[in-house]
Formats: sequence, C-alpha cells, structure tokens
Amino acid sequence: MKAFIIERYGKKEIGRIADMPEPALQDDGVLVEIHAAAVNVLDLKIRRGEFKLILPYRMPAILGHDVAGKVIRVGSRVQRFKPGDAVYARPEDLRIGTFAEKIAIKESSLAHKPANLTMEEAASVPLVALTAWQVLVEVAKLQKGQRVFIQAGSGGVGAIAIQLAKHLGAFVATTTSTGNVAWVKALGADLVIDYKKQDFESVLQDYDLVLNSQGNNELEKSLRILRRGGHLVSISGPPTPAFAVKRGLAWPLKQVLRLLSFGIRHKARQSGITYTFLFMRADGDQLQKMTSLLESGALKPVVDCVFPFAETAEALAYVAAGRTKGKIVIKVR
Repeated sequence: MKAFIIERYGKKEIGRIADMPEPALQDDGVLVEIHAAAVNVLDLKIRRGEFKLILPYRMPAILGHDVAGKVIRVGSRVQRFKPGDAVYARPEDLRIGTFAEKIAIKESSLAHKPANLTMEEAASVPLVALTAWQVLVEVAKLQKGQRVFIQAGSGGVGAIAIQLAKHLGAFVATTTSTGNVAWVKALGADLVIDYKKQDFESVLQDYDLVLNSQGNNELEKSLRILRRGGHLVSISGPPTPAFAVKRGLAWPLKQVLRLLSFGIRHKARQSGITYTFLFMRADGDQLQKMTSLLESGALKPVVDCVFPFAETAEALAYVAAGRTKGKIVIKVR
C-alpha cells in the first residue's frame, strides 16, 4: 500500500510517499480502508522527535492520528463492526499511521462515522474532539455556569472545545488574531480577545478553568487569571510525574518530567490551583458520544482546506505555518 513515511527524526525531515506492507490484523482489530485523514500539530512534533522518549516509533514510521474510512475486515473477537461500515477514529499510540491507504485499529478505539458528515469532515474530528472531551468533561468536570478560557480559539482543538464548552453551559473566553475574531465568535465564544491588541491576562480574572495549548509564557499567565481552587489543564506541557506513572515510563524519565514540571506545579500549589498535563488517548466510546453531538448539530466540524494525498508534505507545511482555521484534511481515496 502507499503511505507517507518519515525515515528519521529531525527538523529537516520532510517525509515522502512510499510503498509499505499492509498492516497486520489482530483478533481485536479492524482493518480500515482510509478515505480521509487529518493533520495535527502532534504529527509535526513527532516528526521533529519531540516525543521519541515517550513514543519510540520504529523507522520508517507512518504519520497520521485522524482517520475516516470503511471497514475492510475484522478480527475474530470484533463484535461492533462489520465490513462496509463507515467509521472514524484516533488510533491508539504506537499504532498510528493514517497517512496511508489502510490501517489496522483496535475495536475499542473505533466509532461509527456521523451519518451527516462527509469522510473529510469526519476525519477532522477525532483527535481534537477527544482532547476537548477529556479536558472539559473527564478531567475538569466542567459545570454549567462556570467560566473557561480556551486558548487559540481558531485552532483545531480550540474550535471544537469552544463548541463543547458552550454545549455544557459554560461561559467561554478565547484568543485569536484580528482577522478571526468574528469567525471565532460565530463558533459560540462569549468573549474573544485579539491577542495582537490585548494581553488576556489584563482582561480575564477569576476563571474556573484554563485549557492551555500554548507555551510557557501563556502557561504562567494562565495561573494569574484563575480563581483559587481553579484548574489549569495543559495539552502542550510540561508533563508531570503523574503522567509518567500513568504511561509506565522508566524511573529516569519520571525524574526528568518531575524537574521539567516542578516550577509550574509549585506555583500552582502556592495559588491554590490544580495543574494537570493531558496527553489525549484513543477512546472509541467517547468518540461515539461525539458522534451523537455531531449528528444533532450541537457540534460542527471545522475544516480549513483539503489536500490530495500526493500533497501530504504540503499539508504538514501548511499546519507548521500556524495559520489554520480548524483542521487540515488529506483526501486519501
């Protein structure tokens, strides 16, 4: 099969389309014919080698964390899916590879595709929707009437997180650039801060929750806008010792993460704030809940543009430029 691969980690690695073996199907697996995939910042970070200690991929590696397609075959223990079913997923860690013609995915990571979405629209959803759900519902347990600040509202995670937070009844503030202010308001944000004109730290105060997706500077500012008892959840780091334990990482790596996150954890404790690092995980049951929200119209996918499979490298470069509105999709079939 054709697949977009990287052969080494590094900032200069671009990747290329090559012939790769068809993925092996395990008893609990589903072989999916890929119709569309989507690009995430995570793909860029993996290509650069930023997660090689936590996610040691064997080279050559196929990138891609979002998929929509149709079931070809199922393993002997699979019960919820059959050949011909339209499905979508964020494959589990170490078994990614959606920039390809086929992929084998665990049944537990898969969900039925929303009937009202195209393959391209469905492919844009899994990683960002699961991230939003795991931050807002699973970790923060966001309640109606609470105030949440979601950074980078025009990005992939931000665009879905705003919609989900509004569905849950929260007051939502976010940041974006001048040209996207009206667009982000249309997603449902109550307060939109143009980061080119204002610093969110000077505008916001006494918030219950921050979803941080930016750098260390924004992370520290986020502490100052939270009320005592508030929650800072970061999807961009630094990882914590609790994350290391959950991932079963080796003791030396646990100590590295302890040092990396010591500063923000210490400042959070001093302010009476909970700090959590979240590295989203594949979860078909959660994704099936998102299917219901998408089919009801409570959530809508946000697709910036679609690239043909032959231009996967260009799609990655587009995301690397940092000006996307929602998600970039790759049409594979």
